[in-house]
Amino acid sequence: MERYAPGYDDFDGRSVSDLLERTEDLLAALGMDKERCNERSAMTFLALADMCPGADWTTATNEMYTTRQIMDWIRDQMGVDYAPNTRETIRRFTLHQFMAGGLVQFNADDPNRPVNSLRSNYRVVPPLLPVIRGIDTPEYPNLLETFLSGIKTWNQQVAEERKMARVPVRMPDGTDMTLSAGGQNVLIKKMIEEFCPRFVPGGVVLYIDDTDKALGGVVDDVLRVLGIEIPEHGKAPDLIVWDRENNWVFMMEACSTHGPVDVMRKQELRTLFGGTKAPAVFVSCFPDRAVMGRYLADLAWETEAWCADAPDHMIHLDGARFLGPYED
Repeated sequence: MERYAPGYDDFDGRSVSDLLERTEDLLAALGMDKERCNERSAMTFLALADMCPGADWTTATNEMYTTRQIMDWIRDQMGVDYAPNTRETIRRFTLHQFMAGGLVQFNADDPNRPVNSLRSNYRVVPPLLPVIRGIDTPEYPNLLETFLSGIKTWNQQVAEERKMARVPVRMPDGTDMTLSAGGQNVLIKKMIEEFCPRFVPGGVVLYIDDTDKALGGVVDDVLRVLGIEIPEHGKAPDLIVWDRENNWVFMMEACSTHGPVDVMRKQELRTLFGGTKAPAVFVSCFPDRAVMGRYLADLAWETEAWCADAPDHMIHLDGARFLGPYED
């Protein structure tokens, strides 16, 4: 990107800065996320409204522009010359989100035009034009509210997608919560819903790594009584469950791709939770026996191994007892 000094002859640099800042604020108010409130997106939006530096907001228009015309406008009016290969970035990471967020209309003159046509164009949706023209007027808040009431903003859509993608979990006490999508959380869900009822009936979940914190409420009281201090993120086990009947604490690792309780991890957990007043049971949990087979030789003695594809069974690695803590 190259800035053109001649483009600033008719206005001072501060007016450009103010215009971009005001446009970024507008985009945020219209429900766009942080990346769609950056300088590139602000200049794209100004091009679509034909809001030159120094112009009054009341002069905003919603003519149709191709991506190339938008880039030319930015070059001529803002003094910023984007490289030709930036066209795809503007299209994919600004215009597409403007469209999804209800701010921009695609091919208003010919909705059936092929997407890859050089004549494909974009324009500000007509209902948004009064909002732009009303900036810095007493009517602006009401105009903005009216427009927002008729759309589902980009931020709202992203939030809904994230919520839908989350993993629902039924806790041992019957309450429901969700974990973020991806990673080990599909396995952690099975550890809570399948392992706990079978091997820790009535257990209390004290920590889930996805939350990066204790679960609050009664759980905080249990943690204090047991003398458990949750270490920084990345060092705690994936799941900590208290067996109130036996007063054992289950330290459980979800091992979809990494992280079984090997000798080093077992010693690390003993060190991290050395002040705990309840003895620990260490469990490596796997999605299936095929995955477990890759780590079987690494598992520490006197620990347990459990596979979600055979939830009624558990493998005990040596020791004088099955499923129980071992004191040093």
